[in-house]
Amino acid sequence: MADRVPPSTVAGVTAVDSLPPSDGRPELLVLRAIKLGDLLVAVPALHALRRAFPDHRITLATTAWLAPVVELVPDVDVHLAQHGLDHPVGAPAGAIDVAVNLHGAGPESSDLVAALGARRVIGHADPTHGFDGPEWPDAVHERVRWTDLLRWHGIDADPDDVGIARPAAPPVADGAAVVHVGAFHGARHWPTDRFADVVRGLQERGLDVVLTGGADDVERAAAVAQAAGTAPGAVLAGGLALQDFAGVIAAARLVVTVDTGAAHLASAYGVPSVVVFGPAPPEAWGPPATGPHVVLTDASVRRGDVFAEDPDPALLAIGSDDVLAAVDSLGVTDRSAAR
Repeated sequence: MADRVPPSTVAGVTAVDSLPPSDGRPELLVLRAIKLGDLLVAVPALHALRRAFPDHRITLATTAWLAPVVELVPDVDVHLAQHGLDHPVGAPAGAIDVAVNLHGAGPESSDLVAALGARRVIGHADPTHGFDGPEWPDAVHERVRWTDLLRWHGIDADPDDVGIARPAAPPVADGAAVVHVGAFHGARHWPTDRFADVVRGLQERGLDVVLTGGADDVERAAAVAQAAGTAPGAVLAGGLALQDFAGVIAAARLVVTVDTGAAHLASAYGVPSVVVFGPAPPEAWGPPATGPHVVLTDASVRRGDVFAEDPDPALLAIGSDDVLAAVDSLGVTDRSAAR
C-alpha cells in the first residue's frame, strides 16, 4: 500500500516538531494526522483554506513521513510533525489565529485543537469546548465531509479540487501501466493470481507494466511478476521513496490498484485508474466521479471489516476479466501495439 512506501528525505522539506518563529503573517493551523490517502482526501479543503486565507501562514500538523507529499501541496507553508493524537500539537497556546480540525470530531482531536487557544476554530460542533459547527455527518464522502465543513463556516470549497504538484525529479518509470499490488491489511489483498492475469492482459494490450507497493509487498509483487512473466526491472515495490512513487503515478498511463493511497494519487494527477474496493465503500473513499476512473466492487457481499486479515468478499467478487474490461473502457490501451 502506498501508505507504507518508505519515508524519504526531500531537499528543503522538513517536518518540524514545533512551530517555527513567526514570519509576520497570522498563523493558520490544520490538524490532519493520519496517512497518505487521508491526507490526499483533505487536499480540496487545503486548497480552499489557502484561497480563503491568502495572507496567513498555513501549517499542516500531520504525520512526519508524509513530508515528501506535503511538499507537493503548495497550500502548506509549514509541516508540523504530529504522530497521532497522543501528544500536544507543537504550537504554543495563543500563537494560532485560526485552527482547523480536519482530523475528526472526537474528544482527542478536539482537545488538541482547544489547547491551541486559537482566535477562531473551524470544525464540527463540540459543546464540550463550545465550538460552533455542523454536526458530524455519516455516510458521506471524505472529501465532501471536509469541504462541506468549510462551507458551513462560510468558505467556498470544491470536493473535486484534488490536484497536487508533480515532483520535480524525472520519473523512475514514464508512461507505464502501474499495477499497485499492496494494501495495509489483508482485507484489501486482491489475489496475486488475479493481479498476474491483469498484468498479462495489459502487456498483451501493448502496455509496459511496473509493479509497485510498500516494503511489505515485495514478495507479493515478485510472485505477480513471476506468474505474469514481466520484464526484468518491472518490480518497483519496496524500492521507491515516497515522492518517487508519486512521480511514477503522475507519469503513468494507467493505474490499477485496490483502495489505497495509489488510487488517491491517480485522482490527484488525473491519471486513468481502475480501483477495486473491498471493505471500504467507494461512496466514502472513491475517486471523483468526473475523472477517468472506474470503481469495481460488489456491495451486496461487503463484510466491511477494514482490519480483517482475509480479503473482503466485495473484493473477491471482482475478477481479472472485470478489471481488464474496465481498462478497455478507459481507452488507454493500444491494441495495434499488442505483442
